[in-house]
Amino acid sequence: FGQFAEWYSDVEKTGSENFNAVALSTATAKGSVSSRIVLLKGFSNEGFVFFTNYESRKAKQIGENPYGAMLFYWPGFRRQVRIEGAIVRTESEESDAYFNSRARGHKINALASQQSKMLESRDILLQKRDELSSFYANEEPVRPDYWGGYRLVPNMFEFWQEGRDRFHDRFEYRAASHGWTINRLAP
Repeated sequence: FGQFAEWYSDVEKTGSENFNAVALSTATAKGSVSSRIVLLKGFSNEGFVFFTNYESRKAKQIGENPYGAMLFYWPGFRRQVRIEGAIVRTESEESDAYFNSRARGHKINALASQQSKMLESRDILLQKRDELSSFYANEEPVRPDYWGGYRLVPNMFEFWQEGRDRFHDRFEYRAASHGWTINRLAP
């Protein structure tokens, strides 16, 4: 995790918008893969945290097949990090704490949207959002049961640094009973 923290800190210091964007790949039980960008909201030795609607496509896939992969790509640094591992739900207290830290509009939107469901029209969604905004005019929205966090618990990291003439530098870290094994990979 130390190598990741160092590289992540380098990117964070740039102040770029969405520096925490990561491609998350999940798969159905039959192996059909989907990828999308999510925002990393925290990481520690326990794993990498993101939040979503528990009724979304990604959540359904995680329910069927609780493994996934993340890919960070930082072209300005000519680096990428691949992470693979099991995905578990965060504790409700962690989800509550993050939900409560969000901007009011983000909370309302989380309540209004049935993520990944078909919409008859955007106007219906906007109307629902406006109704919820009025309903919660004098109080803070509470996190719904269908919204919360997940943690990807890594069993593999690959650090890739672009090299001259495509002679890249790659290291793979694999979880082992005694810690992590580190192997250099061919470019």
